[in-house]
Amino acid sequence: MTKMPAISFKDVYPLYGSIDIRNSSVERSNAIQLDLLEQLTLAGEALKKACKIVDFPILKETQFRIDKYIDAASDTLLSDDEMQIYDFLQIHLDAVFQNLLELKPELKKVINDYFSALDPTRKIVYHHRKEYEESITRINDTLDRFIDIEQKVVQEVYPHYFERYITDGAEFNIYIGQSLTPHIPFSDIYVRNLKLWQLSFLTKAARLTHTLEKRLPLTLQTTQLILAHSVPLTISFRRKERKFDVDGAYNIRYEIIKKRIDKVHIRDSEERLTQPGKIAVVYSQHKELMEYLEYIEFLQSEGLLGDNLEHFDLEDTQGISGLKAVRVDVLFEPEAAPKESNARLGKEQLVKR
Repeated sequence: MTKMPAISFKDVYPLYGSIDIRNSSVERSNAIQLDLLEQLTLAGEALKKACKIVDFPILKETQFRIDKYIDAASDTLLSDDEMQIYDFLQIHLDAVFQNLLELKPELKKVINDYFSALDPTRKIVYHHRKEYEESITRINDTLDRFIDIEQKVVQEVYPHYFERYITDGAEFNIYIGQSLTPHIPFSDIYVRNLKLWQLSFLTKAARLTHTLEKRLPLTLQTTQLILAHSVPLTISFRRKERKFDVDGAYNIRYEIIKKRIDKVHIRDSEERLTQPGKIAVVYSQHKELMEYLEYIEFLQSEGLLGDNLEHFDLEDTQGISGLKAVRVDVLFEPEAAPKESNARLGKEQLVKR
């Protein structure tokens, strides 16, 4: 069998951006914790009523375990505790209640009231986690549709490679360069246009999710982040992962930075760089800062970004040091409604900037 040749593209410009749902893991844990406590409380109340009718030692032992689990779940809920409690509720407690139904028909209403409070499919209390998951899904679906709309416009300006990952929010990689489009004349103006589009897109996405907050079952906020990188690199297609990745030792540093900056802190502080209502741009070279300051100034004139600029040195992370960042407020006021997409800005406008 003939081995397929490697697929690679040299001298492409990378753009990376992310929209992260703030504290999504914490919110998920809180939702699970609240549902568990609600179910344990309901189970305890049902058992107390049963104990008044049945003198059954195992009921008192089960009540003791419920009280113990309530104490455990009221504090920090560990993953092992979560699984242990679910096993207890769905195996041991379910068996106890089913036996009581057979032994004491007069407990039917008490026990059925408990089971009616459970989600019919999952057989657990599923109130808070349902709100969490519905909120995450609505944000992700909204962002996914918005990306489709914006990408359709900007792809018409100049074709480029675009990939997205929708998890708790969205992150995307963009690659643009002559090697990707050998039959279409290429110039730096298209890179600048795409960077301006990227900043504009994240600004409007932040406004979109901010508006969505009021309509979510659970209020969740997003943070926005850009990694500025002015040096072209080489990308190759990884068949196993079915995706493009960077080549070369220096280029791999770019990938490492991407993975480290989402939760990076400002140097000598406990404050995370990314904050709701703001866009952060991470850079390592001064010329990258100056370029993005031009784009920020333009979007400020459009009423999309605020005047307050914050400049930071970032903490060193494993294998990475010397990173800096600029952070700017997103304007949410009604008078700052998003204008027509900046993807179609003419060359003259961009050259002037």
